[in-house]
Amino acid sequence: MKKLMRSLLVFAACTGLLHAQSIEFNPDDAISTKHKTTVKGVSFDYTATTGMMPVWNLDGKPIAAVHFTYYERDGISDRSMRPLVFSFNGGPGAASLWMQLGYTGPVKLKIDEEGYPIMPYGTENNPYSLLDVADIVFVNPVNTGYSRILDKSVDRGYFFGVNEDIAYLSGWIRTFITRYNRWTSPKFLIGESYGTTRVSGLAMALQSRENIFLNGVVLVSATDLGLRRDGPVREAIFLPYMAATAWYHKKLPADLQQKDLLEVLPEVERFTIEEYIPALAWGGSLPEQRRTEIARRVSRYSGISQEAIINYNLTISTNFFWKELLRDEGYTVGRLDSRYRGKDVVDGGERPEYNAEMVAWNQAFTPAINHYFANNLKYKTDLQYYVSGPVRPWNTEGNNTGNDLMRAVAQNPWLHVMLQAGYYDGACDYFSGQYNFWQMDKGGKFQERFSFRGYRSGHMMYLRYPDLQQANEDIREFIHNSMPDRGKAARY
Repeated sequence: MKKLMRSLLVFAACTGLLHAQSIEFNPDDAISTKHKTTVKGVSFDYTATTGMMPVWNLDGKPIAAVHFTYYERDGISDRSMRPLVFSFNGGPGAASLWMQLGYTGPVKLKIDEEGYPIMPYGTENNPYSLLDVADIVFVNPVNTGYSRILDKSVDRGYFFGVNEDIAYLSGWIRTFITRYNRWTSPKFLIGESYGTTRVSGLAMALQSRENIFLNGVVLVSATDLGLRRDGPVREAIFLPYMAATAWYHKKLPADLQQKDLLEVLPEVERFTIEEYIPALAWGGSLPEQRRTEIARRVSRYSGISQEAIINYNLTISTNFFWKELLRDEGYTVGRLDSRYRGKDVVDGGERPEYNAEMVAWNQAFTPAINHYFANNLKYKTDLQYYVSGPVRPWNTEGNNTGNDLMRAVAQNPWLHVMLQAGYYDGACDYFSGQYNFWQMDKGGKFQERFSFRGYRSGHMMYLRYPDLQQANEDIREFIHNSMPDRGKAARY
């Protein structure tokens, strides 16, 4: 492999000032290390390969370096039926550390059983990793992790947008598959948060541009995928999430509180679709008696006072909910995981002063990923690992990723889709994710290839130990069910 050396101008913010630092690195180089692990009680060896692989322009000039980590189980003589999983986080601008050290990789973050940081920071064996059944590639898109643009004269718009991101990454995946000889392997994509937008678009881009046909796409905490949720739908659809959060914090009426969460949610979901959305659609023409009844029911399910709901014209913004639910106890609740509580300096106001869950997660993940690359994978670099990288402005025009995924499913009889969501995620709530599926497949023709799994945690459901085990097992089952029998034709 030809060694390409480039000098990268890296900008780091320090006390509000930008200081330039010239860091030399190889944009087309990787290092492999050998490791042992035990997954579900079975011990085996694996190889971890981490490094850079370029993105080329149409003239064949390398314009960016994408950092990746590739885990392969050793001792597999024939990988033609060995699944290959490409894993992406979100943001946009988020690096791959969240799922790499939190979810499916062979090592995991040292945290307590509910996902809170503990010291000393670091990693340990992940006993539920997917590596027993699939090889995994964790990808850092440009300006996340160690990935960088090579030439500052290159237009940033080439990388930073919904369709731009999909375009260059589809080519990068094709190059990876070719280099590592994985063309015949069954292929899967996993994306979390904005990563669900990315992999939904990639499913169609890979299929139509690269002739790479997938077996499965896993959406972890899905975004709106470019599907419109306007007016009453947008205003009402978070109510089931709010009910889950209120139930967790024991803010529901006694008759609901004594039920299990999964007994409460179907009732709230039915109310949301059958009564709440239609009531909001009537707007100012809704009769006063009906308005009072809707406010009472929304209060009952959300834990927010009926008076506040009436004052806000029957709707509750998520920001207000996160601030208001535990205001009487002096706490806020987290956005991405509403099990987490925060304390604001000022109790008044319409929104929390910070996201309690993100502070906790950054505290544990950032030191762990830096230590892991340098000490476990022997990847030495002076580049800063961008946990959240500079990718703004991000072009959001032309986001048709949900419909693109649906087109890919329709055209590819083997392609299956699974949504995984935490009931306490207030950013990418579980019920909106299910709504996506209903709207993507309006005719109900492909519902047997769509599946949903919910968990009693938040955005990163895998940080809660019982959900780490169950969510990985759900992906194993999904992979198994998405794999055709050897020799079976792809046809309707």
